[in-house]
Amino acid sequence: MGLVRQLQHWLSGNGPQLQVDDFVPDDHYLRQWADTFPWALLVAAVDRQFAGRRQESEEGRPPISTRVLLALELLKAELSCSDEQICSRLRTDFAVMYACGIEQVQVNRRQRHFVLPEILAQFRARLEAPLLQELLQIQATAAMEAGLVSPAHLVVDTFASEQGSQRVTDATTLYKAKKKS
Repeated sequence: MGLVRQLQHWLSGNGPQLQVDDFVPDDHYLRQWADTFPWALLVAAVDRQFAGRRQESEEGRPPISTRVLLALELLKAELSCSDEQICSRLRTDFAVMYACGIEQVQVNRRQRHFVLPEILAQFRARLEAPLLQELLQIQATAAMEAGLVSPAHLVVDTFASEQGSQRVTDATTLYKAKKKS
């Protein structure tokens, strides 16, 4: 089922049809962020995991695209938003629409949300640890193939500290040792 068919309840407003791409500059950080993801592979992995659980129904509107839900979940972390905030931004922010793969919209002022925060929470609850690991592997492989990251060992300090802190950790010690050599 295509993205447009899944979003037809939202895309059939009364106003002019707008191309989302026209409103998001090429150098906008969310556009650049979204363009780095291998969306087709990520969506296929999620759909494979959810295939046995999804129940198709003839009643009601079509389900929301996996691409939209996955992008919202990633954007929520990227933009430090709550479910309510990111769902609201999807309705009003062209850059968020672009990141979610929405190409065209028509204005319908009466509709408050396209995706309800509850739906996003249900989607997140279905993402299990093996699936998250697979998604991370897909993204890491794509980033390395595109030359966006180095395959060299990466050290991450998971303890937050204020900038300028003199706290000594294994990561800072290793960083300083590499810097000296």
